[in-house]
Amino acid sequence: PERKKALHPTALSIQLTNVHKRYGRQYVLRGANLRVSRGEFLSLMGESGSGKSTLLNLVAGIDRPDDGQIFLFDQDITDFTDDELTHLRRRKIGFIFQFFNLLPNLQVFENVSIPLMLRYGITAGPERVRSVLDQVGLADKAHHMIHELSGGEQQRVAIARALVAEPEIIIADEPTGSLDRRTGDRILELIRSQVHAAGRTVLMVTHSERIAATGDRVARIRDGQVQDA
Repeated sequence: PERKKALHPTALSIQLTNVHKRYGRQYVLRGANLRVSRGEFLSLMGESGSGKSTLLNLVAGIDRPDDGQIFLFDQDITDFTDDELTHLRRRKIGFIFQFFNLLPNLQVFENVSIPLMLRYGITAGPERVRSVLDQVGLADKAHHMIHELSGGEQQRVAIARALVAEPEIIIADEPTGSLDRRTGDRILELIRSQVHAAGRTVLMVTHSERIAATGDRVARIRDGQVQDA
């Protein structure tokens, strides 16, 4: 069947319409609505357990809503197959996970290369990998194993991996949580540069009011719904 179109496909990157999500009998999202414009940096806040990470997983197609619709650009992804969602993530989404999700048996360079390998082939993009590692301050760690890095360095590897394939949407779950303030600010500026230089969209979860303020707009999850601050 033909996919439904978003209301403003040329203007929006992300659109949630009346989205519900529950685990067992517990609703996390209750009729959540969200619209994120192309080239916008949206900060998302909320108490622990309010559904922030759940919303990110729904947008990325890692999880599925119980009801409602999710649009990425002009596509309703709600009923996408697993293969379609995998293909979409590879082409359009970079995900900075809160707990890194790095592969410990691979070197830093290899971890960052994974999105390019999946999209273009095993030999694709060594210059791009070196460039993004330099941007996050890890050029000299390219051939280290993950266990040889500090927590903050591992976080920067995760950020480099999310940015390397130049995704149209960057989804960031507490991207500076393991970084000192100076390094965190540098990484936020790098993420912001992706918005300004290439018109990418950023959806970032954070507990910090200061970090949230670096976005173009702040929204909050309360009682299972998304509200603009």
